[in-house]
Amino acid sequence: MALAIRIYSSGAPEVMQLEELDLPLPGPGEVLLEQTAIGVNPLDVNQRKGMVPIALPSGLGLEGAGIVAAVGSGVSGLKSGDRVGYATGPLGAYASARLFPADRLIRLPDALGDEAAASVLFKGITAQYLLKTTGQVKQGSRVLIYGAAGALGQLMCAWAKHLGAQVLGVVSKPASVERAKAAGCDHVFVFEAQSLPSQVLQATQGQKVDVVYDSIGKDTFFASLDCLRPRGLMVSFGATSGLPPAVEVGVLNAKGSLFLTRPSLAAHTATTEEYQSRAQDVLDAIAAGILTPRIWKSYALKDAALAHADLEQGRSQGSIILTP
Repeated sequence: MALAIRIYSSGAPEVMQLEELDLPLPGPGEVLLEQTAIGVNPLDVNQRKGMVPIALPSGLGLEGAGIVAAVGSGVSGLKSGDRVGYATGPLGAYASARLFPADRLIRLPDALGDEAAASVLFKGITAQYLLKTTGQVKQGSRVLIYGAAGALGQLMCAWAKHLGAQVLGVVSKPASVERAKAAGCDHVFVFEAQSLPSQVLQATQGQKVDVVYDSIGKDTFFASLDCLRPRGLMVSFGATSGLPPAVEVGVLNAKGSLFLTRPSLAAHTATTEEYQSRAQDVLDAIAAGILTPRIWKSYALKDAALAHADLEQGRSQGSIILTP
C-alpha cells in the first residue's frame, strides 16, 4: 500500500488530499520505486492552482529519489536496491512509492544523498538547459537572473559565474540580497520595475545584458525587455506572478531586434539520450563543486500543503523536499 497526494480540482493548497493506493507489479519497461525524498517546485504550485492546466484528477510532482524495489520485463541496467532519481514526468512524485519508466531514472552516485538528489535534479537540469542551450552563456556574457536567492536562482547564478559570465541578480526583498551575492552575483537588485533598467545600464557600463532569465512573468516582463542590449535574448520561463502578457512583435523590433523564447524542461529532455546527458552534466557539476544542493526545509508528505504555502509566500531560502 502506498500513500500519494491527489488533487481533484484546482485551487488552494488544501485541495491536495493524501490517499492510499494499491500499486500493481511493474509492467514492461517499468520499475517500482520506493521513494525516500521528493522535490517541491514552483511548477507543482502552478499546476495545483490551474495556472498550468493538467488533466484532473491527478497526482503532483516531477522530481524525486528512492530505491528500486522491483523491475518489470525488458528493464536492463537497473536492479532491486539501486539508488535512483528523476526530474521529469509522469506526474505523481508526491507519493511514498510509484511505478516509473526505467529509462527516465538517473543512477545516483554514492556521494549524493537521496534528499540532495531530490532537491537538485529538476532545478539543476533546468539551469543546465537554460544556461548552456537556451542562452549559451560563456566567458564574457552578461546575464540577468530573477529569483537569484531562490533554489533555482542560486544554482543558475553559481553555474553562470563558473562559465565566466557577469551575473546580475534580482530579488524581491532586501533580506535576500546577501544570499544572492553568496550564490555568485556580481550585482544584486531589489526589484522595482521603474528603476531596474537604469540599474542594469549602470552596472554594465551602458552595455545592458545579453540574456534575461525571467521566472516571474507578469510583473517583470516589460522591465526585463528594457534590460536587454540590441539583439539580446529574453528567456521567459516561469510565472510566479502570473503568466506574462501578450506582446506585439513590433515591440521586439522597437526595443532593439530582441529575441524572445518561452522554453520548457519537457522540450529539452524529450529523448532519453538528451535527458540523461543533461542529468550527467548536473551530477558532474555537483561533483566538481560548481553546484551545491541547498535544502531549506523538509516536510512530511502529509504536510505538502504547508510546503506549498511556504513556497507561494516566498518564505523559502532554498529547496523544499517532502519525505514519505
